[in-house]
Parts: sequence; C-alpha cells; structure tokens
Amino acid sequence: MGIATVNPATGITLKTFAPLTEAEIEAKLTLAESRFLTYRQISLTQKSTWLKKAADILDEHKTKYAQIMTTEMGKTIKSAIAEVEKCALVCRFYAENAPQFLANTVIPSDASQSYVSYQPLGIILAVMPWNFPFWQVFRFAAPALMAGNIALLKHASNVPQSALAIEEIFLQAGFPAGVFQTLLIGASQVAALVEDDRVKAATLTGSEAAGASLASLCGQNLKKTVLELGGSDPFIVLDSANVENAVNTAVTARLLNNGQSCIAAKRFILHEAIASEFTDKLVAKFQNLNIGDPMSENTDIGPLATPDILEELDKQVKKTVKLGAKLLIGGQKIAGEGNFYLPTILTEIPQNSPGYRDEFFGPVALLFTVKNLDEAINLANDSPFGLGASAWTNIPEEGDRLIKEIEAGAIFINGMVKSDPRLPFGGIKKSGYGRELGVEGIREFVNIKTVWIN
Repeated sequence: MGIATVNPATGITLKTFAPLTEAEIEAKLTLAESRFLTYRQISLTQKSTWLKKAADILDEHKTKYAQIMTTEMGKTIKSAIAEVEKCALVCRFYAENAPQFLANTVIPSDASQSYVSYQPLGIILAVMPWNFPFWQVFRFAAPALMAGNIALLKHASNVPQSALAIEEIFLQAGFPAGVFQTLLIGASQVAALVEDDRVKAATLTGSEAAGASLASLCGQNLKKTVLELGGSDPFIVLDSANVENAVNTAVTARLLNNGQSCIAAKRFILHEAIASEFTDKLVAKFQNLNIGDPMSENTDIGPLATPDILEELDKQVKKTVKLGAKLLIGGQKIAGEGNFYLPTILTEIPQNSPGYRDEFFGPVALLFTVKNLDEAINLANDSPFGLGASAWTNIPEEGDRLIKEIEAGAIFINGMVKSDPRLPFGGIKKSGYGRELGVEGIREFVNIKTVWIN
C-alpha cells in the first residue's frame, strides 16, 4: 500500500497521496537549510509565543484533529481527543520551561569563566509511527523547535492527513515556513535523506527492525539518533497488592489505543496467592468491553490499524495456543468489515511460544504465575525489551528491589506506565536508546558546547 488514508473500521480507502519527487524533496531541504540560519537566532520568547499558540490551536480544534486520527488508524474518539489535549500540554510545557533547560550551565574551572552552552544542531529528521499520530510527533517537535532546530517529518504512510494537519498547525501558530515540514515519502526514500549532509540527526519511534535500519544508516554517516522501539512491558502484581486497583488499572494499561502501544502492559506476572482472583476479575472486565465503531463515545475497543497487524496478531495467538497456552477469552478476529479482534486473555504460556518472547500489538493480555518476588523479577527481565514496567506492592522493601532490579527505562509502582512531559521517556535493550521529554529530551538534539574563557 502506498501513502493513503484507509479507514480501518470499514477497509475503505478514503484518500491517496503521491510521494514527493526528488525535486520536491530537494526544494524542502533547501528551504529547511536556509530557514535554520535565521530561525536559530530568534529569541526563546518568540518561539515560546508560537508554541503556546500551537497549543491553543490544538485545544480549540481537538475534535477535528481527533476525528482525523480515528479515521486513519482506528483509535477510539475519546482517546484521540485525549491525545490532542496531551499534545497541547507538551507544547505549553516546553514553551514555559525551555529557557531554563537551555540556559548556560556555569561550571567553575581554572578559567576565569567556564560554562556549558546548548546550541541547536540544524535539521532533524523524525520518522514517526501511526499508533499515536499526533502525540509522538509533538513530543519530538516541541523541544526540538524550542531548541532552535528545524524538523522534517516522515510519518507513517497510513496517517498522511494527520501529518499534513500537524504541519498546518505550526504554520498557523506563526512558525516561519520551513521550520516544520511534512514529507509525504515512502520508506525507500528515507536513506537519501539520512545521507544528505544537511540533515544532522534523526529520531525514530517504531519497530525494532525500523530502528535498526535507521541507526545503521545514521551510524554510517556519523549522525546522532534517538530510538523509541517496541516493548513487552511487565505488569507485576504481588500478594500484598490491592488486587481490585491493580485489575482496574490493568484493563486500561493493556487496552489503551486498542492495545497498540509500545508501553502497554502486555505480560501480567501474578503472585500465585492472588493469581486466581486477578484472573477472574480481568476476564469479567474483558467480557464487558464494548467493541465497535471508534467514532462512538461508548466504544472501548476499536479496530486495529491495518489488516497486516490484525493477521500478525491472530497468528501469534493461534501459535501460542497450539504450543500449549490456555485461551480464557477471545482469540479470534471478528467477522465482517474492519480490522477487529476480540479482547483476548492467554495463560499457561510456554517458553517456546510467541506469547513468552514476542511483542503482541493488540488487545491480548498474557498471564504468568510466579511463586515469589525473585521469580517475578527474573521473569520480567527475561525479555529482549526494556521500555517500561509496572509493579504492584504495599511492601516498601519489595518496591525498592523492583526499582533497582527491573531492567526498563521506567518503572511505575502501584500505577500505570505513561509518558509525562515533565519526566524523561525511553528504553533500554531492544526498546531503543536516548530519551524524549523532560530536560533530557530537549538536550538530545543540541550541541552541548564547553565554553572556556581566560
């Protein structure tokens, strides 16, 4: 499939787009390069004003932008509206805090004056995914633009109208033309961009394979990268936990965005003392979910984004069951139009199955039972991924061990893993490297320059 809007609830192609030609890409690069020379000199006060205006536009037209996302990739309309609101939040956060984050850091030395200065790199290429079409762009763009960089967006090919809407938001907010540009291009056109000397760095949110490919290209050209890749986050519930609270959170943590989130809870690791109670309650809640039209505010689960994602998830579930897992609920596609999959729970999952090792990108919960904290930590860490982790306990000593020993970029004790503009976000192992958000995020794509004056 080329660059197109295909409604995942109906399978109907609504609009198609031609990829940019080499000449059109060159024109955009030329504009970006020339714009950087002037944009980097614009005051933080002015950039802040524009970014706050972008936030106002997002808030004012949040229903319109939410409908674009829901139409293109199937997230429920209520979650799409929440996504737009979060984009406005990250814009305001960096508009207000960038001056502090980018202020010179004075460090005494043998010089009469010495400090660290944070200066923009230039053009940054962002390769972004379809699952959070607005949020994952804005969490990159807000700090990048405040730092004085220029942004080029290569968005996923199934959310082109989201990509174009984001560019228009920045233009309407007052950012000069060329500061943020959407490139409607295919994956095969990315390499030439990375190899262009005018592009100084790249960031990608997406699959492990896509991240490895971009990192390899950037490595060959000695360019900085930040990667946020897949995850198979553990959700550990120990015997001291409040099971009712854990179950209520587990439903949201697993099924957010129709289960298509890198930081969704995917592996539920349950202490044997509470495993039966937790499982029964989770099954009951999954049975009461409303599945259907994502434009309806009563819908809890919409379609998966593409037919390929639906087929892959179904294959993973069927293979895991064939190898010995027990299916408690769901486990199949919903007949008829659209990419719908029944909310599914698997338990007794064997080590040689996809359910033990792979990331499941859809509404499937994978349940495991352990005897103690040691087993819980070992199982949680027995994964190629290390993005986030959630753990539930009311014993402080257990919480301390979990914080120290769980291999992940973030751990939430008695809460759901989520991104927050105030806190750094990113993973380890095959979940990627580098950080977005917080002060760490705005300093990923700057020249951290040492200044020494005698």
